Amino acid sequence: MHDVIIAGGGPAGLMLAAELRLHDVDVLVLEREAQPNPAVRSLGLHARSVEVLALRGLLDRFLEHGQRYPAAGRGFAGLEGPAVELDSDHDYVLGIPQPTTDRLLAERAAELGAELRRGVSLDAFEQDADGVDVVLDGGARLRARWLVGCDGGRSTVRRLAGIGFPGEAASTEWLLGEVELDGSVTPEEVARIAAEVRRVHRGFGIGPAGGGLHRAVVPAASLAEDRSVPPTLEEFRTQLRAYAGTDFGVGSPRSITRFTDATRLAERYRAGRVLLAGDAAHVHPPLGGQGLNLGLQDAFDLGWRLAADVAGWAPAGLVDGYEAERRPVAEQVLRLTRAQSELLSPEPGPQAVRQLVGELMQLEPVARALAERISGLGIRYAPPAGDDRDDDPFDLVGRRMRDLPLGDGRRLFDLTHGGRGLLLDGTGTLEAEGWTERVDRVTVAGDDGSALPAPAVLLRPDGRVAWAGDDTASLVRALERWFAAPTGAPL
Repeated sequence: MHDVIIAGGGPAGLMLAAELRLHDVDVLVLEREAQPNPAVRSLGLHARSVEVLALRGLLDRFLEHGQRYPAAGRGFAGLEGPAVELDSDHDYVLGIPQPTTDRLLAERAAELGAELRRGVSLDAFEQDADGVDVVLDGGARLRARWLVGCDGGRSTVRRLAGIGFPGEAASTEWLLGEVELDGSVTPEEVARIAAEVRRVHRGFGIGPAGGGLHRAVVPAASLAEDRSVPPTLEEFRTQLRAYAGTDFGVGSPRSITRFTDATRLAERYRAGRVLLAGDAAHVHPPLGGQGLNLGLQDAFDLGWRLAADVAGWAPAGLVDGYEAERRPVAEQVLRLTRAQSELLSPEPGPQAVRQLVGELMQLEPVARALAERISGLGIRYAPPAGDDRDDDPFDLVGRRMRDLPLGDGRRLFDLTHGGRGLLLDGTGTLEAEGWTERVDRVTVAGDDGSALPAPAVLLRPDGRVAWAGDDTASLVRALERWFAAPTGAPL
C-alpha cells in the first residue's frame, strides 16, 4: 500500500511528490505519457515560484538552465506600467521552458525516492474511510491512503470523483508551435511583420526561441472538436498565412499544440480521500503565464499537510485548509486572466476599457498591486476558522517572508530546505521543546531580533507566517494549531 498516489507527472505532480518525500512519505506518480512532453506550454516562473525553489535549495539548478528577466513594467494584457520594486530578493521572471522545468522536478523527486511510472494511467478508483483503491489502464490494482489528481484540465480523477468543473467554455483557440524557419524571410522582416500584425491581433506573435527554433502563436480557424488531437503543420501554416500573409517558411516542428481561453474552477478540491491540484483544479487563459506557477504553489501548500496526515499528527482541519487557502488564490488568478482576455479584444468597448486601464497603470499603487498579484508575492492566506487577525499585532500571519539575513552569515531560506516548521527567535527566550520533531528553533542574532519584522516569528513548512510576537502563551496556541499537541501529549 502506498501512502499517496499522484495521477499526473507534470510540474504540480512532481513538485508534490518531492515535497512528500522530504517527509519519507511513500509516493507513486502515474503519468500517462510514455515520454516527457516536448511542448513548451510555459515559458517562465514568477517571483513567488522562484522563492519556492529557493526555500527548498533548488534554485541554483534552475538558474543554470534559465535566464533572469527584470520584471520592470509588469505587463498586463500587453500594457506597461512604471517599474516597481517588490519585497523579494528574487524580483524577476525566470525564463525557462516547461520541458526543462519538468525534467528538473522529475530529477528532484527521483533523488528523494519518489517512484514515477510512465505510460500508465488511472482508469477507475473506489475509496473508503481509510484509503483509495486505484485501477490502472492495464487492469492492475493499487491502494493508497490518498489519491491526488494532478492530471490536467481534462482530469480523469476529477471526473471520477464527481467534482464539478463549472466556468466558461472556450470561445477562442490559439495554435502554438516551436518550429524552424527556412530563411525565406529575414529576421528583420519577421520582427517587422509580427509588430504590424500585433497592432490589430494581439494574440499573434513570433520570435526566436533558442536552439535555432522560433516560437509562434496564432489564432486557430475555429475551436477543435477534439483538443487532444494536435494541430498539423499545414493547419499551422494556413493560419500564419491568414494573419501575416506569410507562413515564414516554418517547418521541422518540435511541437505544435493548441490552447483556449476556457476558464473553469473545481467546485471543491477534496472528495473524501481524493484531492486535486494544478490544472485538474483550475484552467484559464495563459495570459500572464500564471498556470504552471499556480500549480507549483498548490503542491507546495498541500505537500506538508498530507505528510502530516500520513505521519499521524495532523491537527484537525489541516488537510482541509489546503482548499481554504488555495481555491481563493485560483479565483483571483481566473479573474486576472479573464480580465486580460477582455482587454485583448479588438471591439470598441474592450478597447475603451483597455485605454482606461493603461492610464490607471501609470499610477504607482495600481502598478504595484497588479505586480504583486501576477508575481504571487502579494498572496496572503486568510486565518483559519476561529482565528482572529486582531491577535496579529505585526500584521504578518498568512504572509510569506523574504530571504532575510539572520545576522550570523546565514539566510532564512538556508534553514527551510527540509520542509519543517521554523521558529525564528529574536528574543532568545522562547522555546518549542515539545515540537522539536516538527519544528526547528533558531536564535536570530541582532539587537532585539532586529533582522526580523517581529520579536519572533513561527513559519509553517511552506514559509508562511503562522505566528509573530513574543508571548509564550500565544506561541503555544499557534504551535498546537499548526503542529498539533506537543510530543508526549495525546494527539
